[in-house]
This record gives sequence, structure tokens and C-alpha cells, in this order.
Amino acid sequence: MTAYLSLYRSGELRDRVEAARSLLRNCRVCPRHCGVDRLNGELGKCRTPGEIMVSSHGPHFGEEAPLVGRNGSGTIFFTNCNLRCVFCQNYSISQLGEGDKVSKEELAYMMLSLQNKGCHNINLVSPTHVVPQILEALEMAVKSGLQLPLVYNSGGYDSIETLKLLDGIVDIYMPDMKYSDEKNAEKLSGVEDYPSINRAAVKEMHRQVGDLQINEDGIAQRGLLVRHLVLPHGLAGTREVVNFLVNEVSPDTYVNIMAQYHPCHKAFQFPSLSRRTSAGEFQEAVTLARQVGLCRLDEPHPLLLRL
Repeated sequence: MTAYLSLYRSGELRDRVEAARSLLRNCRVCPRHCGVDRLNGELGKCRTPGEIMVSSHGPHFGEEAPLVGRNGSGTIFFTNCNLRCVFCQNYSISQLGEGDKVSKEELAYMMLSLQNKGCHNINLVSPTHVVPQILEALEMAVKSGLQLPLVYNSGGYDSIETLKLLDGIVDIYMPDMKYSDEKNAEKLSGVEDYPSINRAAVKEMHRQVGDLQINEDGIAQRGLLVRHLVLPHGLAGTREVVNFLVNEVSPDTYVNIMAQYHPCHKAFQFPSLSRRTSAGEFQEAVTLARQVGLCRLDEPHPLLLRL
């Protein structure tokens, strides 16, 4: 049974919705703690008021294998973001605001339509800044029969306060671990405290759901799946990331070492980001992960780096 069904039946989900919505009044939904009143249309760093915006939704077959299965992961791409990654590959959505306003009823309908299409999960992409609105829609969707596992697919800059509201609601957490160095985090994503906030968030996520559990059909049911994008010149700090995971989270953490970095958005303004990740850099990252004892790796073949 998916995590949120028991909370809905007990009435606890309604309490979580109210608690989450209260975070919007003097906004502290994410670690930026902008303090704006989003319920009255004020904008913080995420540039999102009380309304929610969605760029697209549908079955996605490019996610990790345990999420995709045969019928795809039911992705909903939320517009805007609480980070300012200069190399974001979805910058038209995250930075330029591509998308349309949707009501909570419309968002609930999207979730149900993805379930009706046979998707294995509801994959919430960039949900960090719109958790209260998502929970409102979720409550409506559950009332109408939603039963799929929820995937929280975030940039990894998440508030512990907000994550605790999601305890017992989210089935699968899939955060990025982007950096180990504060200076790189500030220069490339606009948040100096990313490493410390990110590590605390990942530990809380693992506390809630544990290691990734995959059923006999190869489909993820519950647990933590970490994404780590290998950047040129070691900017992502892979050694520190994998050491943290094996020593402070779990050696059985499922990690996707990602090789698909390529310069886009503002990356060409930074010489260190102006080329693709090399096959050697990618292989070094995989080797580091294996050397420290991480064995559940989901990474592409190095030949993909030549495409």
C-alpha cells in the first residue's frame, strides 16, 4: 500500500495540508526562507506565488529503470525552481518560467490520468517550492482513487521542516547531490549552504523511507534513489559525495552516476563548464563510488559520452 493512503484514511493528510499551506504565508517552504506572503501573490526566489504552474505531464521513459518499468514514470514537471543552476538543462522551465497555471483540481486530474495510463508512479519533478499546493491536489486525487507511489524528484535543496510534513506521504525520494564545495554551490547554483542543507535533507529522506526497495518486476516501491551529475574538472565533488553516502547514509544507497552533462543556459560564461564531461571523468566517478563500497549504481555506458 502506498504511504499516503493510511494518512488519508486517518485524517492526518488533511492536517498535513493545512500545516504545509501555513508555510506559504511567511514563506519557509524551502531553505531560502524568503519570508514573503505567497498567498497574497508576493514572490520570493522561486518566483512562484500561491498558484502552481506546470510545464508538462505524461509517461516518461528516460528516467531510472526502476521507475520506468514497462509503462513509464508518470512525470509532472513543475515550473520554476528554488535554485539558479547556470547549467540547467531544463532552464526554459526552471529559470524562464515556461508553463501554465493550473488549479489544484487540474493537478489532481493530471495525477489520476497518469495512473489511468498505466504509469508505475507519480513523479513530481522540481516539487520543492510547491509542496503545499501538491499536497492539496494529492488529497483530492486520493479521494478519487489515486493509489500510485509518489516520487519526490528534487534538486536536493530541501527544508527539513517541509520534509517532515512529507513523512508517510512520499514513497520514493530522488534528490540530486550536486556539490560538496560551498564556493562551487554559490557560484553555480546561487546557494552557498547547498552541501550542508543537501546532506541533512538526504539523511532525513533516508530516515523516512530507507534503502530503495524493488519488487519482483523490477519496479521501485519505496526508498531513496540519489542522483549525482558528474561535472567537468571535478566541480561536483564526487569523492566527498560518495564517502558521505556510504558512511552517513547507507552502503546500499541506490545511486545514479550521471554522465549527460553538456553546456547549456549560462554555462558558456564559465570556462570550467564550457565542455562536456569526459569519459575519463565519468569513469573516475564510478570507480570512486565502487571503491568506497557503493554497489547499487545505475549509470550509463561510457560510450554514451561520445554522442
